[in-house]
Amino acid sequence: MNAISLYAKPSADFDAKVAESVALLQRAVRDYAPITQASSLGAEDMVVTDLLQRHHVQSSIFVLETGKLHPETVALIDRLESHYGREVDRYYPNPAAAAAFVAENGEEAMYRSLGLRKSCCDIRKMEPLERALAGKRAWITGLRREQSGARAEVEFIEHSQVTDRNGVESTRTKINPLARWTWGDVWHYIATNKVPYNPLHDQFFPSIGCAPCTRAVTLGEDFRSGRWWWEQESAKECGLHVAADGTHEGEEPAAFEPLSAVSVIPIRAIPN
Repeated sequence: MNAISLYAKPSADFDAKVAESVALLQRAVRDYAPITQASSLGAEDMVVTDLLQRHHVQSSIFVLETGKLHPETVALIDRLESHYGREVDRYYPNPAAAAAFVAENGEEAMYRSLGLRKSCCDIRKMEPLERALAGKRAWITGLRREQSGARAEVEFIEHSQVTDRNGVESTRTKINPLARWTWGDVWHYIATNKVPYNPLHDQFFPSIGCAPCTRAVTLGEDFRSGRWWWEQESAKECGLHVAADGTHEGEEPAAFEPLSAVSVIPIRAIPN
């Protein structure tokens, strides 16, 4: 069985959701250009890319190539470019900063403390993200309310005040065209429109990030339970969609669960 056969079950108002998402993307480009899509190359982001292409919405697309992605994820970048006949911008961490972090803390530093994990995310994701968004008024994501409790309040359009590393303040707008979509909607769209997707989804990876911080899940587990699985639930963000300290608004930083107390072996669930 693959992800399509398991999950492609559209909601009753699927067609209305697609129309709603397309209208939002068209409005966003009109009102907030220049705009870009931040693609993690997960199923949702591949749907967003297809919507952009299919409906001729003028937006660049970028990927944070962290240096720690699964080979399947990296290979999907080339597949995406070939399938749609367009270029994807790739942003890499500062090589000196990444090398210095590994030299000081080791390749598995993220397992030792929440602070080290967030420092790794800062080097490999947050600083490259700042470069990717430089000069852009808005960015498009694949966030959905169903993904986790922390994302249950995701709005279609979100505005936030941001301060860059040089102390410059600005307003950044985030567009979430799939906010109301279900997991079944995502996979129905992929199946119907023959959208390329990460083969790790067929191996029970619903949410895919860097290889050291992502594992497969068993059927019935929470959607994002395979991300940073050794941490408490409220800590499971890298910083791209949360406050500057890595927490959600109004939250205190979550406690860290020592690696020795959890299993780090990916679980490969096989359905009956």
